[in-house]
Amino acid sequence: MLTDNAHACTHPLAFVRAQRGWSYQRLARVVARRARDLGVANMAAERQKVWRWEHRGVVPDRVSQLALAAELGVPADRLESHPWPAWLPTGDAVRTEYPWSSTGSVTALMDVVEDALTDRRGFLTITGPGVAALSSEWLSLEPARLHAALAGGRVDEQIVNRIEHNIPGLRVMDERLGGESVRRLVDAELGVVAELLARGSYTEAIGRHLHLVAAELARFAGWVSFDSGYQTAAQRYWVTALHAAHAAGDRMLGANVLKNMSLQCVDFARPREAVDLAEAAVTSARRAGGRVAAMLQMRRARAHAALGESSLCAQALACAEAAFVEARSEDPAWSAYFDDAEYQAQVGSCYIDLGHLVQADRWLERSLAIRTNERTRDRATYMLRRAAVQMDLGNLDAGCSIAREALPMLESTRSKRNSRRADELRRRLRRHSSASFARELDQALARIA
Repeated sequence: MLTDNAHACTHPLAFVRAQRGWSYQRLARVVARRARDLGVANMAAERQKVWRWEHRGVVPDRVSQLALAAELGVPADRLESHPWPAWLPTGDAVRTEYPWSSTGSVTALMDVVEDALTDRRGFLTITGPGVAALSSEWLSLEPARLHAALAGGRVDEQIVNRIEHNIPGLRVMDERLGGESVRRLVDAELGVVAELLARGSYTEAIGRHLHLVAAELARFAGWVSFDSGYQTAAQRYWVTALHAAHAAGDRMLGANVLKNMSLQCVDFARPREAVDLAEAAVTSARRAGGRVAAMLQMRRARAHAALGESSLCAQALACAEAAFVEARSEDPAWSAYFDDAEYQAQVGSCYIDLGHLVQADRWLERSLAIRTNERTRDRATYMLRRAAVQMDLGNLDAGCSIAREALPMLESTRSKRNSRRADELRRRLRRHSSASFARELDQALARIA
């Protein structure tokens, strides 16, 4: 039987069909062919049968499941550990019903560590009502307090500090190498913290600190999964991060998680949900100022821009600007990436979504002029965005020149999001296939993607 959360989303089998370009009839034939490979002859290829798997909650027989698993490259033992339809690629359910307590946070952490790495690149799983429920639950909560330490090894401040001090280095690796390169490292660090919380002995203060570190690691694990194209895994990490942030009593960090989730919805053309998440983030951290407030208001602006709501976008941009000029040294370490270059690039991105390409180009040009070379992936991101803007403005030569400059950065970082942007640029280049330099750039981007 499908869970309530699964009912709120598209069935995982629909995800698989969309990825493979399969009709129901085509899927039926694939299953029949694979079944013959497994030694089951004369299996009928029935379109109606596979339609019922997706729309009527009918569970396929074991032969059909094994045949489909063989086609999708899913190990047979996963059919036992993750019963239908959870074993389908991109179909792992994202749990959101954890208790908002320290126990719920630990449970979420233990569930997400390692298992999130099994997600295949694909679609969003939490959508529509699931997003709204998660946002409203988070906003209705008061920060939690931890109680007595559990039996086990003693956890002291030095251990927690050591793990926390690793996070900035992971951020640098992500910026220079892309999310795919550090995804497993972040999950491993999160696993250590989860084990300490579940089995260690610690004071209430140390427990809060552990949950705080877990929240930032889970948020970051969600980010690198998102950058790598593992969308369901990203959502699972972010749900876990919200619970850990609540257990730590850190509303601003929870708001940053919601901000990340809002960006994911923008990327996947779910702007109304992006607005809901961004508004929840702003409300959650209403007392924040400086970079944090600027970041949250900018995410709100991006969501309204994606909806084409220029007036609401302008209001959010004005709030972001007012907050950004008050940035201060005591802002949280995780907000440091939102520097002047990132601020200007985000404004430019709003103008792209609103269709104001001249203004977008101006903001992106200024951002790239002051952006440091250390943040390789982000520099490549905004060079690709500006290249597309130039092409859309009719400046093919300039657009190709900017894109060629980005090629080495794309090669040195592993970012699925940038690969998608490169594919979008290639679609523009195909309109100019008569130009040899456009064809050459198209081929170069194809090798990287």
